[in-house]
Amino acid sequence: MTDFTMEIDGDGVAVITWDVPEKSMNVLSLAGIAALDDCIDRALGDEAVKGIVITSAKADFAGGMDLNIIARMKEDAGDEPARGLMDGLMKMHAILRKIERAGMDPKTNKGGKPVACAMPGTGLGIGLEIPLATHRIFVADNPKAKIGLPEIKVGIFPGMGGTTRISRLVGAMAAAPILLEGKMFDPAGAKRAQLVHEVVPADELLTKAKEWVLAATDADIVKPWDVKGWKMPGGAPYHPAGFMTFVGASAMVAGNTYGVYPAAKALLSAIYEGAMVPFDTAIKIEARWFTNVLMNPSSSNMIRSLFINKEALEKGANRPDVADQKVTKVGVLGAGMMGAGIAYVSANAGIEVVLIDQKQEAADKGKAYAEGILDKGMARKKVTAQKKDDVLARISATTDLDALKGCDLIVEAVFEDMGVKAEMTKKVEAIVGEDCIFASNTSTLPITELAKASARPDKFIGIHFFSPVDKMLLVEIIKGAKTGDVAVAKSLDFVRQIRKTPIVVNDARFFYANRCIIPYINEGIRMAAEGVSLPLIENAAKLVGMPLGPLQLVDETSIDLGVKIAKATKAAMGDAYPDEAVDEVVFWMADQGRMGRKANAGFYDYDEKGKRGLLWDGFLGEFPEADVQPELDEVQQRLLMAQVLEAVRALEDGVLTDIREGDVGAILGWGFAPWSGGPFSWLDIIGAPKAVEICDNLTATHGPRFATPKLLKDMAASGETFYGRFGTGADAKAA
Repeated sequence: MTDFTMEIDGDGVAVITWDVPEKSMNVLSLAGIAALDDCIDRALGDEAVKGIVITSAKADFAGGMDLNIIARMKEDAGDEPARGLMDGLMKMHAILRKIERAGMDPKTNKGGKPVACAMPGTGLGIGLEIPLATHRIFVADNPKAKIGLPEIKVGIFPGMGGTTRISRLVGAMAAAPILLEGKMFDPAGAKRAQLVHEVVPADELLTKAKEWVLAATDADIVKPWDVKGWKMPGGAPYHPAGFMTFVGASAMVAGNTYGVYPAAKALLSAIYEGAMVPFDTAIKIEARWFTNVLMNPSSSNMIRSLFINKEALEKGANRPDVADQKVTKVGVLGAGMMGAGIAYVSANAGIEVVLIDQKQEAADKGKAYAEGILDKGMARKKVTAQKKDDVLARISATTDLDALKGCDLIVEAVFEDMGVKAEMTKKVEAIVGEDCIFASNTSTLPITELAKASARPDKFIGIHFFSPVDKMLLVEIIKGAKTGDVAVAKSLDFVRQIRKTPIVVNDARFFYANRCIIPYINEGIRMAAEGVSLPLIENAAKLVGMPLGPLQLVDETSIDLGVKIAKATKAAMGDAYPDEAVDEVVFWMADQGRMGRKANAGFYDYDEKGKRGLLWDGFLGEFPEADVQPELDEVQQRLLMAQVLEAVRALEDGVLTDIREGDVGAILGWGFAPWSGGPFSWLDIIGAPKAVEICDNLTATHGPRFATPKLLKDMAASGETFYGRFGTGADAKAA
C-alpha cells in the first residue's frame, strides 16, 4: 500500500488520497513524494480526468515532513551533501510546480486542469505547502485543526515553496507572523490570513471541492504571480513602501534573534531576493537559502534536538520494558502553585485528580487556579464551557487523605523539607494500595534520601515539574538508588499522558537541570560582584542565545529562594562549598528587601504592576563597576561554560545516561541557547579541542570551577564528538 492513492469518479474528478499506513498522522517521506508524483502524472495525462482533488483519509491532512529525509539526502550525496540537498529540494519543487501549473500552456496560461485541496483537519509544514500549490484550498470547519508553517521553531524555514508562495500571496509584512513567528491558525483564522480559501462543514468537504473543480475556468487556476504584470502586495524591495517593510523586517529579525538563529535571516533573504525575480527563479533562491540553513550545524542540531530526539523521548526511547502503566487516578499533595499546576495538567489530560491540602480553603484555591487557566482559554475561544466543566469535575479538592484510596500515582508537592515530606510519605502509603507509585516533585532534595521514609522504595521516584507547570514542556524523572522499573515506566507514561517531554536521570543533588542552571545564575552574580557591568552580563547572555540573562532569571525565580538553596547546599557540602562570593551578593540583596519580581524589587526595578524596568542602579553603591571591563567573548564563555561543564560532569557521574536527554532537557528546561541544539551539541559545534582551550584559559583566570572534565579531555585527544560517541544514548561509563 502506498502513501498516496488515486480514484477517478464518474464525473471525471481524480481524488488523490493521502493515507500513510500505520500512522495516525500523515508525514511526507521519500516514498510518499514518489507516490504523489506518480498520481499527479497519471491524473494530468488522463484525458478522462477533468480535475483533481488532493485530500486525506485521516482526521487531519498532514503533520509535516519526515525530517529524516534531510539526513538521507545528505548521506546519498556522499562528499557533496549540499548538492544532494539542493537536488532533492528542486525535485520536490518540480512536483509542486507541476501541480500549480497543472498542464496549462506556458504562454497562454490555458488548458490546465483545476486542482483543489480538501483538508479535513490540521495541515502543518509540507501539509500546508502542498495545498498552497493547488488552486483552491477547502478546510473542514474543525475547531481542533491547526494550520501553519511552524518550521522556524525547529531552526529551519518553509523550504518547499511555502516561503515564496506566502510572501507573494500576502506581501512581506503580512507574511511575517506566518513565516517568522511560525504562527498557527484555526480554520477561520487561516481564511482571514489568506492561507486557505473556504471553510466548509466537514461532511461537505469533498463535495464542495469537487464542485469547484468541475466549475473552475482557466482564469480560476492561474496563480497571481504567473500573470503578466503581477506586483508583490505591499511593494517589492525597490518600491518605497516595500523598501521600508524590509528595513523594518530586518530590524525585527535582528532584535528577536540577536544574530544567533540563521534560519530567520535566511528566510528574510529568500523573500527579499526572490521578490525581484520571476517565480521559478525565486523558488531556486529559496532552495539555495534552505540548503544553506540545512548545512549550518545550528539548524541541524535544532532539528535533531527539537524534533528527532524530542520525539524519541516522548515515545519512550528510554522506557523500561514493562507493561503499560497508564494513570487513571492521581493524588496531588499540596495545592500551592506547583501542586495546582500538576492537578490542572492531569485533569486536562482526562485523569481523575484528588488535590490535597491541610486547609480546605487552600485546596479550593488550588482548584480555582485550574479554573482561571480554563477561563483564559474560554476568553481566547480555545476552551468550550463544556470542556471547562469536564476538567473541573475531574478535580476533587479536599483535606481528607482517605480520598486518595484508588490512586495509582501520588505526586507530592509539599514544602521543601525532608521532615515534612517524610511524614506525608508515611501517612499516604498507609492509605493507598501497594502498587501505587509515590513521586516527589522536589527540585533539590535527593530522592534516595526521601525514599528512606517509604516502606516501598522500589515504588518511590522523583517527578520534577518546572514552573509554571501548564506552560513548561519538560518533566525531569529522577531514579533513586532503589527505584524500580515499574515506577520509571509509570512516570514516563504519566508524562506522556499530560503531553510533556520527559527526561530520566539518576539521583544526585540538584539532579540535572538545576545542577546546570544554578552555576549559570551564580556566574552572573559572581561577575556582578567583580564589577562587571550589569548590562554587559545580561546582554552577553542574550547575544549568545539565552532567553534571560542570569540576573533577570534570579529575579524571576526569587532571591530568597537563592538564599534558601545556598544555605542548604552549604550545610550539605561544608568546607567544600564553592560559592561564598555569590552568597555575599545574594544575602545582601535579601537584606535590602530586594527579593525579585515578586517583591517588585531585585536586580531590576519594577513598577507597581510588576512590569520590569531598568537594572537597579543602587547595586553599584555596594558593588561598584570596575574601570576595566572584560571582552564580550570572555563573559559569554563564562556563562556558557558554567552550564556546559556541569552537563558533561553529569554525564561522567552517570546522572545523565543519554546525551539526547541532556540536550532536550537543557533547551526545554531552562532555555539553553536553542540555536545550538543543547550543551552537547554546542560542544560538537566548537569541537572538544576548542572547548578544552577555553576551559584552560578560564581556569587560569577564574579558578578550578572551569577545570576541564576528564571525559572532555579524552575526547579532545581522540578527536571524538559527543554524538559520534554517545549518539545512541549509550551510558558514558560503559562507552
